[in-house]
Amino acid sequence: MVVRHRRAHAQPRGTRAAALSSDTDDSALVALIPRIGRLHLQQRLGLERDFEAHIFRRDTHFFHVENWHSIHGLIRGGLRMLGVHRRGQRNARRIVLRRNDVALPHLPAEFDGFTVLQLSDLHIDAAPGYADGLIAAVRGLDYDLCVLTGDYRARTFGAFDAALAGLAAVRPHLKGAVYAILGNHDTLRMVPAMEAMGYRVLLNEWVPIQRAGETVYLAGIDDAHYYRLDDFNRATDGIPPRAVAILLSHTPEAYRHAAHADFDLMLCGHTHGGQICLPGGTPVLTDAGSPRRFARGAWRYHAMAGYTSAGSGTSIVDVRLNCPPEVTLHMLRRTGEH
Repeated sequence: MVVRHRRAHAQPRGTRAAALSSDTDDSALVALIPRIGRLHLQQRLGLERDFEAHIFRRDTHFFHVENWHSIHGLIRGGLRMLGVHRRGQRNARRIVLRRNDVALPHLPAEFDGFTVLQLSDLHIDAAPGYADGLIAAVRGLDYDLCVLTGDYRARTFGAFDAALAGLAAVRPHLKGAVYAILGNHDTLRMVPAMEAMGYRVLLNEWVPIQRAGETVYLAGIDDAHYYRLDDFNRATDGIPPRAVAILLSHTPEAYRHAAHADFDLMLCGHTHGGQICLPGGTPVLTDAGSPRRFARGAWRYHAMAGYTSAGSGTSIVDVRLNCPPEVTLHMLRRTGEH
């Protein structure tokens, strides 16, 4: 398999050439401008700054989940009263392997059986041992390409060194090329370090994946949940018509735009599958503006296949009930009319 990177975007005509604000005065971040554009860089960093200011406005946002520190203890206390807290913690560390066959009628014959490993919602700094558990889950798996669909940090703001350390520990155990996107828990400031480790972060970009002279296209959009900086024009610009294309999106919320942008497969996460679910796996909450049937597992919208990973980590509390953490192997299959 040969993976070739797409030529970097030229600076869009008409983009302002104003000096970067002080919070973008970082050579590693400035180096992203030829790829993503000055405007995207300024918007993402500016929105991240605004988000942190919003969280810390304790006069009006006292009950924001990231301000109300006791909420974690209250949830744990409620789970202990129900007698399920310890079981939920054990469940959170038992990562299961899911397999998903994806029928793509126009898939080139050379890609029949091509397998993509998806990891999502690692929140790798949320609790001790998460990196070790993920390494154990991927060890020995057979796949052709690995993708990560966002949320590497436990919190949505603040320090990210621990998350980077976890990603660094995992990377040697992932085979071949690894592509990633950002989630709403991540900061653009993580990108230079992640790419130095060997994670290629797609920021409204695409790359061709080649095998035996044939090509499928892998695109990734920026977070469409909170930051809403997903740009399908940039993410698809240059992908040939009728070519098989796979989209990485942190959240399933972008499903309509993805389907009408002619993507054949959309891989996403964000929902944790509910994380704490009713018996039978019915999620209590999913925190995504998409149909509940898109909250976990395989789904379809028009001609596009989709899959929402339940993720391998946890958020708010390190507990899972009726919703095990997962890593997923997607096998592409050529079927139907060619």
